[in-house]
Amino acid sequence: MCRGLLVVFALLAGSCTNPFAPGTADGNVLDDILGDPTTLDGFYTRFQNAYQLRDSSLYGPLIDPAFRFTYRDPELNTDISWGRTEELYSTTRLFESARDIQLQWNQVIERFENGDRTQAQVFRRFNLYVVLNDASSYRTDGATNFILTRADSTAPWRLVAWRDESEI
Repeated sequence: MCRGLLVVFALLAGSCTNPFAPGTADGNVLDDILGDPTTLDGFYTRFQNAYQLRDSSLYGPLIDPAFRFTYRDPELNTDISWGRTEELYSTTRLFESARDIQLQWNQVIERFENGDRTQAQVFRRFNLYVVLNDASSYRTDGATNFILTRADSTAPWRLVAWRDESEI
């Protein structure tokens, strides 16, 4: 009798779930929260979160090793460019010197994707508000021309070229 109760109790206890230790979820929880960079929308969400959280560890993996940033200097009437190293350095400095950054992606102006979904070009508008540690603040809006690439259609998108199309 006692042995039978132990067997029944063991079976019941084994079938119970602990609400404080739920099972593992399907997929990557961080992708759900921060944006899944294997989709274009997720890439932009991750980019936005990297800025708003001021987190270089989120931003760095979005930038391709062959990255190139370009903007037009109207005073010199020439394009100014830099690569990945300079981009990560300047963005990290921005993140460290900012108390708050709000980046809002707006409408997609145009979007092109190649047939095998390994390269995309996206023209998009944005609003950016930055409060620095000294309490000074800057607000701007503009447009970007991003060229994104990835190894295959399941890999994360990486930013290979960013042309700032803003009119300053």
